[in-house]
Amino acid sequence: VQLVESGGGLVQAGGSLRLSCAVSGITFSNYNMAWHRQAPGKQRELVAVITSGSGTNYADSVKGRFTISRDNAKNMVYLQMNSLKSEDTAVYYCAVGAGATYRGQGTQVTVSS
Repeated sequence: VQLVESGGGLVQAGGSLRLSCAVSGITFSNYNMAWHRQAPGKQRELVAVITSGSGTNYADSVKGRFTISRDNAKNMVYLQMNSLKSEDTAVYYCAVGAGATYRGQGTQVTVSS
C-alpha cells in the first residue's frame, strides 16, 4: 500500500491550500480514507474522514473550513483547506481509515500569522 501526499506549503493566515493524496495497492473505492495532522509537541489529530460511500466527518476545529473529497476513478483523496489559521500548522497525513492502518509520509503545512 502506498500513499503519497502533495500540496503542502507556506501560506498566510486566511489563505487556502489543497492537499492531494495518490493511493495505490488497495481497491481504493472500498475503503474509508482520512486526513490526520500532527503539530510539533502535540498528539496526532484526526482532521477529516470520507467513507467509501462519500459520507464525510470533520474535527470540530476544521468544520466549515476544510472539505475532504475523493475521486475513485483516479485513486485520489483531497483536502481543501480554506480560512487557514496559525493553529492549522502541522504535518498532514493521508491515511487508509480513521485508524490510519496505512499512511503516507506527510506534507508540511505552515500558516504564518
